[in-house]
Amino acid sequence: MSVKKIITRFAPSPTGFLHIGGARTALFNYYFAKSLNGEFHLRIEDTDKIRSTKEATDAIIEGLNWLEIQHDGEIIFQSANEEHHIKAAHKLLESQFAYKCYSTKEELETLRTKALKTGKSFRSPYRNKKLEQNKPYTIRFRVPDGNTQIEDLVQGSINWDNTNFDDFVLLRADGTPTYMLAVVVDDHDMNITHVVRGDDHLINAGRQAMVYEALGWTIPTWAHLSLIHGPDGKKLSKRHGALSVQEYRDMGYLPSGLKNYLLKLGWSHGDDELYFDEQSITKVFSMKGVNSAPARLDFDKMDYINGQHIMRENDETLLSLLTTVIKSKNEYKLNGALTKRLLDAMPSLKSRSKNIIDLADQAEYLLLSRPLHFTENNKKTFRKNGALDHLSALTFKLKCLEGPEWNNDNIQQVIESYLEAKNIGFGKLGQPVRVALTGGKPSPDLSLVLNYLGKSEALLRLQDTIDTYKDLNEE
Repeated sequence: MSVKKIITRFAPSPTGFLHIGGARTALFNYYFAKSLNGEFHLRIEDTDKIRSTKEATDAIIEGLNWLEIQHDGEIIFQSANEEHHIKAAHKLLESQFAYKCYSTKEELETLRTKALKTGKSFRSPYRNKKLEQNKPYTIRFRVPDGNTQIEDLVQGSINWDNTNFDDFVLLRADGTPTYMLAVVVDDHDMNITHVVRGDDHLINAGRQAMVYEALGWTIPTWAHLSLIHGPDGKKLSKRHGALSVQEYRDMGYLPSGLKNYLLKLGWSHGDDELYFDEQSITKVFSMKGVNSAPARLDFDKMDYINGQHIMRENDETLLSLLTTVIKSKNEYKLNGALTKRLLDAMPSLKSRSKNIIDLADQAEYLLLSRPLHFTENNKKTFRKNGALDHLSALTFKLKCLEGPEWNNDNIQQVIESYLEAKNIGFGKLGQPVRVALTGGKPSPDLSLVLNYLGKSEALLRLQDTIDTYKDLNEE
């Protein structure tokens, strides 16, 4: 007996950017299909002709490409299937699962107000009339009596009394299909086996299940994901982080890091938290691990996971991303020597960074041009505890390191020997030397700073400081 191929889809509306909630839905669809050797398709639901834009469509595709979520086959545009939507509506009309409603907008408002007051669902006065009229009409679905039940892979068994459903519109008065009809026809035409989407669509599953049954089509398996909430447990908003995927990219997150975090937002597999390659995710992903409770954004965890991905990322890839950030700031002119300096220091830079913006901040001390500029607070460092004398003495000792001797271990040994000989704590030496070398910018261990700057640049920065502030008196 052959097993039916699993086919999922991500079906965004091109009326705005691809936000992280949509990206997570796409990821769950993608990995669920791939974990079972199925297919994942992309459908752009562009039937809202007024609000749908090419810019939004391009942004969605760009966001998915950046996250490396590759769809199978061609992109499907819902608007191209309008003829099938209309045909399905008329089939329902002919089989009396739907009817023509001639109510005007004003009449509908009165009827809906009355329905609300009585606590009943909307039923059109034309529901059981067969009289044709020569005026505009909508085609409404005739909600049957009884109950509608679905089995959901995430939410479990859901049962509705059909009296809770309005007779919803299938075709508008201008002849265009509504979402409620189009999505059923499109999923059927695309042979979608599993509809994985946000649980804000859960009530729609009840309506759509009735349409499937009325058309005699196989109902797909449902999986409604809990929505993402803000850290405070409230509905996700822009201030919480409901931003576009591209905005997270611009904040310095890696696609692999953001993808890893979004996967863990509502899904688990044992105690595993970090996934660094596609195979490891595909191997273990299952709807059984999806939590039905709302997920909360946790930016500390997002930063931690992204930082782990930066640690594992190829140094040349990080250099390319870092170079893009540096060039966008227009503050530093990169050349071959500076690029090599950045690449040599990359193991240290990435161990201290949560994202590419952090990486750029950590790298800034390597890019500074001589002479360095110091804040008034930093200048005070050179007035204390014989700082300039220590700078001069250490500079002399460092000059003795020749060629390959200039490395982290030897530099560290010179510093430790000086501290021991002078019987002073590291603070009296380390702070002024660090300021002289970095201008107070973020930096790693002092020996690493000296090593990555290189002998020539490091000694020149130290000598600049000595020459500039040699006449300062101790406070």
